[in-house]
Amino acid sequence: MVYLFTEMRECELMGLMWNCVDFAKGTVLINKQLNKSQRKGGTYQFTPPKNGKSRTLTPAPFVMNLLKEQKQVQKRQKQAAGPAWYESGLVFTTELGRYVSYRAVYDGFKRIVNQIGLPDARIHDLRHTYAVNSIRAGDDIKTVQENLGHATAAFTLDFYGHYTDDMRQASSNRMEVFISNVLKL
Repeated sequence: MVYLFTEMRECELMGLMWNCVDFAKGTVLINKQLNKSQRKGGTYQFTPPKNGKSRTLTPAPFVMNLLKEQKQVQKRQKQAAGPAWYESGLVFTTELGRYVSYRAVYDGFKRIVNQIGLPDARIHDLRHTYAVNSIRAGDDIKTVQENLGHATAAFTLDFYGHYTDDMRQASSNRMEVFISNVLKL
């Protein structure tokens, strides 16, 4: 759910640390990502975010509440694990506090999309969905670009600027209101 309703990349979400979540301000700092080396049997390591630039997100309050719930889930897991708990500082962990493998995330995602009849869906499609919905909700392209961590707004527009009939009609309606106000109709 957090992935679906934020602009984070999968590796950023998997590498999200609790010290980067500020509940008081309602922000999330993206300053690293968890990546697996491409070698067979490769290890996981933290690396800088894509483009090497940190960014601060202000997710919807719904998402911040999901993170609060995750904190409580993890607290219960820590109590249940006792001395077997590994204090990784990660937001999303296994029942023993360790990072979640990409394979586990993939398998869980595929199980869900198969159940809802979308077997061809990819995990990255969630980020795409967020971006398009952000634009459809009226976010300006510069905000969407910064939230996604893209280098330029042009790239964001080229990649995510899908216009739908609903968006064109909404634009027409806004212009009608503008014209009416200007001409005092």
